[in-house]
Amino acid sequence: MKELILIRHAKSSWSNPLLEDFERPLNKRGAKNAPFMAKVLKQKEVNPDLIISSPSKRTKDTLDFFIKEFDYKGEIIFEESIYEAPYINILKVIKNIDDKHKTIFLFGHNPGFNDLADFLLGRFEDNIPTCGVLKLNFNISKWEDIKEKIGILEFFIYPKMFDKS
Repeated sequence: MKELILIRHAKSSWSNPLLEDFERPLNKRGAKNAPFMAKVLKQKEVNPDLIISSPSKRTKDTLDFFIKEFDYKGEIIFEESIYEAPYINILKVIKNIDDKHKTIFLFGHNPGFNDLADFLLGRFEDNIPTCGVLKLNFNISKWEDIKEKIGILEFFIYPKMFDKS
């Protein structure tokens, strides 16, 4: 069994028009939601064997909160090919994961994550909002065997689910 946790980066700032998209940091809401969602995910007793992340600033900023919450000291791969990539690029990265890893945290972007979830589950009509987290399970022993419609959605959580206002 393999477990893939997709974590979309938290809300980013558009306040500086001179910054390239790749360099945009988290905004105030993103900096609040990321540590909160890291705590929520930690309560679900899911622990990564490997973390793969887009190298963008907003994704790294989000990742930092999860690393701290999970006290993660393992391997982190910053994979440029998943920065705002189509799902097929992300799928290639997943298929190349070493099979010794069971549980992967993958930090990235939409629309690639939404399209990937739709592909792996056969149907995923929700939008993954910023800092949204999906846990997908696969009855496979090798990551290269991941394919269309074999994913099982265990949970889909996002910040507004927990908003009491």
